[in-house]
Amino acid sequence: MKLSEHIQIARKSFLHLLSLSREYTICLILHAVLTAAVPYAPIVFSARLVDALFEGAPLEVLILYVSLTVGIVFLLKLLDTYISARKTIISADAMYRNQEWKYSEKAMQMAYESIEDRDVALLRERIRIESQTGYNLFYLFHCTDSLIHNITQVILSVSLTMSFFLLEAIHPYTKFGVAGGMLLVVLCRIGIVKKTEGLNNAFFEGCVDLNVISNKYYDYVGDYGSGKDIRIYNMADGLVSYMGDVFSGLCQREKEKDIKIAWIGLVDVAMNYLLRFGIYMVLLAAVLAGNISVGAIARYVSCVMLLLSAVSKVVSDGQTALLNHKYLKRYFSYFEIPNHMYQGSLTVEKRDDNDYNVEFRNVSFRYPHMENYALRNVNLKFKVGEKLALVGINGSGKTTFIKLMCRLYDPTEGVILLNGVDIRKYDYDEYMSVFSVVFQDFGLFSFGLGQNVAADFVYDGQRVRRCLEQAGFGDRLNAMPEGLETCLYRNFDKKGVEISGGEAQKIALARALYKDAPFLILDEPTAALDPVAEYEIYSKFNVIAGDKTAIFISHRLASCRFCDKIVVFDGGRIVQTGGHDELLSQKDGKYHELWYAQARHYTS
Repeated sequence: MKLSEHIQIARKSFLHLLSLSREYTICLILHAVLTAAVPYAPIVFSARLVDALFEGAPLEVLILYVSLTVGIVFLLKLLDTYISARKTIISADAMYRNQEWKYSEKAMQMAYESIEDRDVALLRERIRIESQTGYNLFYLFHCTDSLIHNITQVILSVSLTMSFFLLEAIHPYTKFGVAGGMLLVVLCRIGIVKKTEGLNNAFFEGCVDLNVISNKYYDYVGDYGSGKDIRIYNMADGLVSYMGDVFSGLCQREKEKDIKIAWIGLVDVAMNYLLRFGIYMVLLAAVLAGNISVGAIARYVSCVMLLLSAVSKVVSDGQTALLNHKYLKRYFSYFEIPNHMYQGSLTVEKRDDNDYNVEFRNVSFRYPHMENYALRNVNLKFKVGEKLALVGINGSGKTTFIKLMCRLYDPTEGVILLNGVDIRKYDYDEYMSVFSVVFQDFGLFSFGLGQNVAADFVYDGQRVRRCLEQAGFGDRLNAMPEGLETCLYRNFDKKGVEISGGEAQKIALARALYKDAPFLILDEPTAALDPVAEYEIYSKFNVIAGDKTAIFISHRLASCRFCDKIVVFDGGRIVQTGGHDELLSQKDGKYHELWYAQARHYTS
């Protein structure tokens, strides 16, 4: 990575910290500076106190030096205690929560094609795993705090030891020797840190796959839904044995790495103490010769040791920060994923008569990174109030058709029109507001039933209840212990209620009805329902849909009888359109083939 990239990432990192919490970042910096400055007041004034004692200074002078030593440290500690308290109130945990929210917010703001993109999913998973090993945010906090602390100590130490190299009593060769020894210790430290970081980095890089496996293992074992399979199929011993082998291998690798780092660290310790011994000897000789004061020994030795320690830590933290830049670059790349969906600016006309017309004109589409088209030359017109069924085998293009109409994707070729206007020209969020959709992979949350239906924490209770009853959930609602406030599932509430797949589908349908949009789109709306519940939904389908356009995707062709028009997909193309009886009479058509293929399962 080039120097310019490191500078750019360092700038982004600091701005990122400020965006998470400006006050916490400022407290972090002040805390680092204050804790770095605290040791220097005793060094300076204790040395002067020792010299004053040897010189027989008056008691007032001795008390002054003692007061300055204690008083300055007390004031610095008092200020640092206040700042530390502010940090605690703000809390690093809150910073991490803010970060998690930014992560989630980005996921909600990016184009849907990015959400479905496998590369983006892998990027998100890798960043999450790397963050768990300390990279990204943790090392950003740690290195910022430590670097500011140690750079402050380097500045203070240099300012207090410069006079040593100006002493005429110390021979120039001795000064060069001390400077050379300090430089040698620093260079040795750089090499040791580089080697240590290399070992750590190699270890963590090798752990990514194991961490992925471990996370999947914990997710699986910790999910109470998996508990049934684990018990029924007696999987416990096998899972424990497998993960035991994984963890044993991981621990062995970490042990080997730590032993190597420990041996390398001995060299660093030996070099530091050899230099300290040499400086003591130089200063002792100068004191015995009467060239410097006794207090200077404590001052110079303490400052040089603090300088060496601070320089070593700056080198270590600097290399950690530079290494973390590689991970931060990947981390920031997630937030920089562009949203290429044109947002548009036209207002979707609010029509009192709900007279909306939709047209697909020569629409073709293929998913990103795919060679084959999911849809090819689709032409179709319909208007609000029509009941439309989309049928065809899996992979024929039905769900893709809905995704395009809802602008989750834009066509590769052709255009989709709403009331004669290209839908890309409408304000994106406003255009989305005209659709209520229940997809096959809809999501319910471990919140209250009413909140799930309204998709909001604030809701109209009467309206929610009416929608649930229309969706066939009325009897189950009456049995709910806390009514609309009953929590779904037990992730957050031990009194939560477990619901079946069919019940979940009814709640999702109620959510679509609650939105009350002109277009009601249902992707396999009764797939998880039993035949009785399915009949109940379809028998009052016209009441449920009202004057809305209802578009069904269904594999159960019996449901098509309730629709005004049936659109048959095959191989990404529309091959037939018409009513049920009309299409069934076309014996060489795809609909006739599908109908009798299903009928055989019920008549044989």
